[in-house]
Amino acid sequence: METLTNLLELTAIPRLTWDMVAMWPVVAVLVYLAVWRNFEPLLLLPIAFGALLANLPTEGMVNPPADDAAGGLYHYISQGIHLELFPPIIFLGVGALTDFAPVIANPRTLLLGAAAQAGVLVTYLGALALGFTPGQAASIGIIGGADGPTSIFLTNKLAPELLAAVAVAAYSYMALVPLIQPPIMRALTTPAERRIRMRSLRPVSRLEKLVFIAVVTVVCVLLVPAVSPLIGMLMLGNLLRESGVTERLSKAAQNEVINIVTILLGTSVGITMTGERFLRAETLMILGLGVVAFAASTAAGVLMAKLMNLAAREKINPLIGAAGVSAVPMAARVAQTEGQRADPQNFLLMHAMGPNVAGVIGTAVIAGYFLALLR
Repeated sequence: METLTNLLELTAIPRLTWDMVAMWPVVAVLVYLAVWRNFEPLLLLPIAFGALLANLPTEGMVNPPADDAAGGLYHYISQGIHLELFPPIIFLGVGALTDFAPVIANPRTLLLGAAAQAGVLVTYLGALALGFTPGQAASIGIIGGADGPTSIFLTNKLAPELLAAVAVAAYSYMALVPLIQPPIMRALTTPAERRIRMRSLRPVSRLEKLVFIAVVTVVCVLLVPAVSPLIGMLMLGNLLRESGVTERLSKAAQNEVINIVTILLGTSVGITMTGERFLRAETLMILGLGVVAFAASTAAGVLMAKLMNLAAREKINPLIGAAGVSAVPMAARVAQTEGQRADPQNFLLMHAMGPNVAGVIGTAVIAGYFLALLR
């Protein structure tokens, strides 16, 4: 018996705590959503595995360096979040993957992307009313933008203690776009509105795309310099894509760079999800407020499209207003799917990409405003 006891003490089993075990079902839910429901698996799966590691008595993973030993693996990898490296690099890949032609061809869709940021403001005010600090409220509100890297970037600056909860909420709701948005879209539109067909977008020249990159970079950096890393890398990635002379760099940004950083970012976020931090009442409040943020952003985009139609000759299908959230390209695909439910011959995807990419820029601008106001 004494030998068995000694052997047990050599293992990590005695260091296992109830809050670690209580987090295992949370990990299981994330894995289920990623693997069996295919909801944003590229992010949810690394987050889930990181959360599993966070809730095991590991060694050499998160410990800080001591006098006679180096720090743990994720003590160093997670510096990509703390030093604000990972979110801008993700934006480099997003820029290289994104075609801004739809928003250039139809500039009206910028208004839809702007309107969809209303959920950020609504949730910010709601979080303040519930007793969160202004920095925490801003970090929770930005979930409504449905932009994971921006949520991490802002929260790391204003409320690092909420990073795990905000990041998981942001990425989880991005993954749940196909479930959250359609009921709201149907409730706010009539069958006739959902059947509106929009004229094909005009071709956009390379020169127009390059000018757009320059203008957005200059204007955004001048107005909200706090988000220069995000806007700068987003537009750099798009420049690599649209210049036509850096195909290798563009492909690297679209594939190897963003894939590697996604793994490191996801697991770094997950490894902060310890039971001690995550199993709190405020976490449930953040998850609830995240739903409010997402729903309000979706509704605001749809209602803005309906409002614009009151004075427009060429009607906008209000469904594309829901794509004003930054979940690229998932929200645009949802608009396409809902449009084809009403009219199988209606093709809204490219039209929906306009407000979708406008939402990416809009969420970054809102984050910059919060940083300027609250930091």
